[in-house]
Amino acid sequence: MKDKSSQKSGHIFGPVPSRRLGRSLGIDLIPSKTCTYDCLYCQVGRTTEKTIERKSWIPVEEIIAELKDKLSTKPDCITLSGSGEPTLYSDCGRLIAEIKKIADIPVVVITNGSLLFMPEVREDIKNADIVMPSLDAGDEETFKKLNRPAPEITFDKMLEGLIDFRREFKGKYWLEVFFIVGLNDSDEQIDKLAACIEKIKPDCVQLNTVSRPPAEDVRAVSRQRLEQIAERIYKNAEVIADFKSDVQAGDFKAKSEDIVEMLKRRPCSADDIAGGLKMSKLEVLKHIEKLIGSGKIKPIRQNNTVYYKVV
Repeated sequence: MKDKSSQKSGHIFGPVPSRRLGRSLGIDLIPSKTCTYDCLYCQVGRTTEKTIERKSWIPVEEIIAELKDKLSTKPDCITLSGSGEPTLYSDCGRLIAEIKKIADIPVVVITNGSLLFMPEVREDIKNADIVMPSLDAGDEETFKKLNRPAPEITFDKMLEGLIDFRREFKGKYWLEVFFIVGLNDSDEQIDKLAACIEKIKPDCVQLNTVSRPPAEDVRAVSRQRLEQIAERIYKNAEVIADFKSDVQAGDFKAKSEDIVEMLKRRPCSADDIAGGLKMSKLEVLKHIEKLIGSGKIKPIRQNNTVYYKVV
């Protein structure tokens, strides 16, 4: 059943520079900000609609039509992500199938993993090429403090979903762990997380921390500490925090509207925008100046880097 009241235009954004995926063309399937969690560190902001109810807010045909127009940007992958939890979109399975009919590009699902305990969700995303779920806590108490899940989601239920999907999924399975000072970076938490990860057995574990302006006032874990954690948390773990994109000017000319659409999904630096939209940094800065002057975006300083977000 379609929920037309929440539909919106502009479902495709980017390509945006990704620390792990190159230039990623994103598909935003969820009204902002509808999610199963309300994570302290979320760069999109506070959750306004916390739910586990799955809906089809946008017709698959509408998404595919828009995607066809964006394939000329030649992305490295097509990513189901955006301003909410993508597995809440109930037509994920059909969408992935339709994408594969029109593009020979890897399909990636970036998910918090909270709904993988549902067999229908595992079925819907099993044909993706890469699935990137999250695990930020090693116990129920920390899970509730950091991720603030919908009441129907318990830590044990979430963890079991991550384990079950690993058994069923044939593609690449990359687990992300997001660390915050004083919440989940202690040796005790690392040991608990390591025990959980050993049960999941992902292809790799990617360690992250605060780099963009988060939903709450939380502090980033140092690179040195992340490197220490990587050595003990899993045999195949890497630090992905503080990624800097390789910015190159290209032929693709993006308008100010494209920059605004990009910033609606997450705060970005000028380098991020240039790398994602294949613009020169000078061109980006000219757009940014005009957008700030018109009151559409504003700058925010985080970790000695200036990011821009939609007002």
